[in-house]
Amino acid sequence: MKFSNLKLSTPYLKLDSVFYTKVEPTPLEKPFLISTSANAAKLLGVDEDLNLDEALVAIVNGSQKLEGSETFAMCYSGHQFGHFAGRLGDGRAINLGKVNGQNLQLKGAGLTEYSRQGDGRAVLRSSIREYLVSEAMFGLGIATTRALALIGSETDVARERWEKGAIVLRLSPTWVRFGTFEYFNSTGEHTKLKELADYVIEESFAHLKGQEDVYLKMYGEIVKNTAVTIAKWQSVGFNHGVMNTDNMSIDGRTIDYGPFAFLDDYKKEYICNHTDRDGQYRFSNQPATARWNLEHLAVALSPMIHYELMDEILDDVFRPTYEKVYNKIMCEKLGLQSEDKEDKDLFYELLRSLELANVDYTLFFRKLSSYDGDRSSILDICVNREYTDKWLGMYELRLEKEELPTSKRHEKMLKVNPKYILKNHILQEAIEKAQEGDFSMVNDLLIVAYKPFDEHPDLEYLVKPVPMSAKNIKLSCSS
Repeated sequence: MKFSNLKLSTPYLKLDSVFYTKVEPTPLEKPFLISTSANAAKLLGVDEDLNLDEALVAIVNGSQKLEGSETFAMCYSGHQFGHFAGRLGDGRAINLGKVNGQNLQLKGAGLTEYSRQGDGRAVLRSSIREYLVSEAMFGLGIATTRALALIGSETDVARERWEKGAIVLRLSPTWVRFGTFEYFNSTGEHTKLKELADYVIEESFAHLKGQEDVYLKMYGEIVKNTAVTIAKWQSVGFNHGVMNTDNMSIDGRTIDYGPFAFLDDYKKEYICNHTDRDGQYRFSNQPATARWNLEHLAVALSPMIHYELMDEILDDVFRPTYEKVYNKIMCEKLGLQSEDKEDKDLFYELLRSLELANVDYTLFFRKLSSYDGDRSSILDICVNREYTDKWLGMYELRLEKEELPTSKRHEKMLKVNPKYILKNHILQEAIEKAQEGDFSMVNDLLIVAYKPFDEHPDLEYLVKPVPMSAKNIKLSCSS
């Protein structure tokens, strides 16, 4: 199947018109193809080389439509940094339609009714970041939206300085957000809540159809999926940066990559978004923020579901699911096959020692994946060695309770502790090259994004140490 031969449907447009606004994309000037994801294309049933599809750029640029496409922007609200914002919606995202269970969306395709003071555009810098991390999160086994293609242009876009406009073609099984429900609760259009819930069940939770208390069970699924995703974020050191309720997917996947970051040195209080002056979305607070967001989703759903029942589910499901998934992953990262009542203390002391040692989070676990008792291999990457040295003593005692041979432990650990993580410093280098017209590094990063646990001898330059000046920097929301 060729991409340009796809036939789309638009089930979202069967909802009342208050859910969306029809809008046409505004094409960029002199668009050109930067990169494509054959892996993401498989989700659509596309098996021909995207790069050879002569209509691809025009479709991503919005100047040509796929058959059946009707373009629209979705309406929603959201809590932003703890404060409710009324009518938000897709300010620079335009939906194309759906095929094979995936909703296609252009990010940066021009003004919509919801753009407010914005210009509806996305710049090359932020588009490269979103394109790459969407695929990298998939490679890490974390539920995420996907990115099919990235185009650049000669269109000038004003941010802190003039930059060039770009568009990412994104894919997701759903673009409904917590904030979509919040909008119809805030406007008092409570019949629309049920209409939206029925749509969400059909799109994301079809296995619940026909069951008793189906809406309550839907909420339970949302809570569970969100907890799983946040646990996986914490395990790889991912900081989303803008966990507003309008940036929370109703099916629990990661969406809307703005000022995100993967930890360099382990700093649990790290804040990647310089707009987040109070640290509300700091790395350590992400589980609590997710729970807070789920509480407000429950409020939005309360006209159709008893709040007390949702609150009970939140208490019973979120924290236990989060802890179960996180602890399981941490056991795998440490090569532990059996369970021990003292493992939580081992995890706590590990993170404490990493922070005190000023050591790179990703590199530490990758080195540990080959640990054979020679502590120098680990201590040499630590600024302050004594804390890590003490923890390694605890770890060695814990390993004595394991029966798995060392070689098998290493083999398993190397499959869960990535070597290649898209740190901000390496993304920035790729961006700077791209701004000069060299997109080779973008495509190199895409290769390791899909297989972050493998060795890539020809791409070793992508794991060079983080410069001191770039460690755990804060990023701008502007894109």
